[in-house]
Amino acid sequence: MQTTHRFIYEDSRAMNLITGGAIDLVITSPPYPMIEMWDRQFAKLNPKIDRFLQDDDYCGAFEAMHLELDKVWEELYRVMKEGALACINIGDAARTINRRFRLFANHARVQKKFADLGFDLLPLILWRKPTNAPNKFMGSGMLPGGAYVTLEHEYILLFRKQGRRLFTSAADKMNRRQSAYFWEERNTWFSDLWNFQGTRQANNRYGMRARSGAFPFELPFRLVNMYSVFGDTVLDPFSGTGTTALAAMAAGRNSINLEVDSAYSGPVKERIFKEFATLEGHNRLRIGKHLEFVRTFRNKKNGLKYNNSHYGFPVMTGQEQDLKLAFAGTLEETEEGCLRVTYLDGRQVAGQGDDRLC
Repeated sequence: MQTTHRFIYEDSRAMNLITGGAIDLVITSPPYPMIEMWDRQFAKLNPKIDRFLQDDDYCGAFEAMHLELDKVWEELYRVMKEGALACINIGDAARTINRRFRLFANHARVQKKFADLGFDLLPLILWRKPTNAPNKFMGSGMLPGGAYVTLEHEYILLFRKQGRRLFTSAADKMNRRQSAYFWEERNTWFSDLWNFQGTRQANNRYGMRARSGAFPFELPFRLVNMYSVFGDTVLDPFSGTGTTALAAMAAGRNSINLEVDSAYSGPVKERIFKEFATLEGHNRLRIGKHLEFVRTFRNKKNGLKYNNSHYGFPVMTGQEQDLKLAFAGTLEETEEGCLRVTYLDGRQVAGQGDDRLC
């Protein structure tokens, strides 16, 4: 198996180059309106935003910023297949303007736009990012009346284009079965509350902005496995540091990655070639966790009734019998901005040095 990963930078026509109905899954985290680190980027897109902020017109700035994001959401509906999902990671903003502190509900504004476009809104995921910072409480401290709670969560908004995706041919049905996830993963991944640390990367090289809002690998890796199958194409229209592309590579999916800031080009390619060797480890870890589950479950009354046909270990359900994992083998740049991944024989890789899989 091979997958292809394209990276397009600073091209206003980039989305137009994508054929209608070509995308199986969207995973992205856009700039968050009304978060100060993104003010400059939004103002470049629309100079009126800078004037709104200077005039303390926070409502005007909030709406103008979202109008810029709306242009991307409108294109998503065109490029996505019927039944495809869009997963949008976004946080609300809290900001003081003209001595007034208030919340800007970015997630609600994005939901409204997607609904207006005709997407079906699905139950969302709350991503809680725990922090032990001693200064995280804001306002009047221990005195009542003026304090306010801190935002320690973001949203993963889920939207589907039209009805459920259909798998009609025998080959499609088998690919879906091979793309299955473990029963115990299902129980964690499909909870509406995810609890793991975020990540903030310093961008002090190549003229990049001071900070990035990159999400951790675990976030897109879960979503890719939950909502796509082997060989699907994943789009990230705000690709930033390339985390979605890495997750797609690790899961055996293709990807298209768009980014308006060309300063990311060099660092992203460098990061992918540096971290590529670690991608196999994510699926090894999944197998390791499953084997731990098998050991703990083995002593229970009914045990596990099924066996996986590829790896030989027990599984909870019949839907896991054909489950396979993608083990990334080699990475090459076939042309500027295009990477190709070739995958190894998963049975052989998973079994190396571990007779528990037999």
